[in-house]
Amino acid sequence: MAPEGTTLDPTRPSGPADTTGVTATATRMFREAAEAPEMVRAQLLRNAPMVEALARRLRAAPPRAVVTLGRGSSDHAATYARYLIETKLGVVTSSAAPSVSSVYDASPGMEGMLCLAVSQSGRSPDLLAAAQAAAAAGALVVALVNDEASPLADLADLTIPLGAGPELSVAATKSYIAALAAAAQLVAFWLDDPALRAALERLPDLLATAWTRPWAAAPSRLTDVRGLYVLGRGVGFGVAQEAALKLKETCGLHAEAFSTAEVRHGPMALVGPGFPILAFVQDDETRPGVEAAIAACVDKGADVMKVGGGDQPGVLRFPAPTAHPVLEPIVFVQGFYRMACELAVARGFDPDRPPHLSKVTETT
Repeated sequence: MAPEGTTLDPTRPSGPADTTGVTATATRMFREAAEAPEMVRAQLLRNAPMVEALARRLRAAPPRAVVTLGRGSSDHAATYARYLIETKLGVVTSSAAPSVSSVYDASPGMEGMLCLAVSQSGRSPDLLAAAQAAAAAGALVVALVNDEASPLADLADLTIPLGAGPELSVAATKSYIAALAAAAQLVAFWLDDPALRAALERLPDLLATAWTRPWAAAPSRLTDVRGLYVLGRGVGFGVAQEAALKLKETCGLHAEAFSTAEVRHGPMALVGPGFPILAFVQDDETRPGVEAAIAACVDKGADVMKVGGGDQPGVLRFPAPTAHPVLEPIVFVQGFYRMACELAVARGFDPDRPPHLSKVTETT
């Protein structure tokens, strides 16, 4: 699936672009991803009063459930929000299928629920139809949206601006990180957790540090492969989904994201020599299980790379600054975006010109 804000475009090239003279650092994707630290700093400061007010409202009248809306990268950000809300607040959270409203014209009852609609553009027709249906069904609709003048912002009960600014690269980067940061701020304030709130204040500096620690060995190890798995679990799974999407979109790799609980079933049949693994390991309750799955992949001869966690025999560990476990996935994805730009160019792709894709919003 193309990321939210993009659709298939038959006028785009079907293979690698002419990357003669292209360097990763000169790409629009690289420059926009590099803006994330200061963008998040401004976003968190600007949004704090409105998020605080929303958090008080949610504590006073807790929603009976949370429904998320999003496509592509925005849906991956919603996955992160789901795990945060369910594990930290104990509120059942589910991703809604926009086609229920936009195609089937159905409106499930949502009285007393919170609907989090996540979007860069705020203009995708199916997302708008789903948000309108949620509002009509009694949900409190909160939009996490980059375009504050969008139809989604207009119809929402409350808009939390992502504040990423113009994002011209087809591949979403800084707007995805902005959505993660917005979700983390909402949960930190809703939970009224002093430790998480303090950790959020340090997040921009950690993102800046992550950007200066390139995953130098990754491009050479992935240049000639055809596919790989990206693994994560819990709050890190949404980042694994996002990484797999970006590897498809910008690098021409068939990458699939799996929870480490799921990969041990049917997907493990493909694991072995010539089939790499990239794993995201935040330092929370999921770490032992994720690292056990990584060890199982090593035992089958796979070339395994990871970010986070501890050193493991036979595993290449990429650098990343230490953060609050809830925020580590945000820090991880910042380092990943830099690597994805470098890998795309190494594989003969221009990450600013993904085959078949353009920055349009026509999903119905």
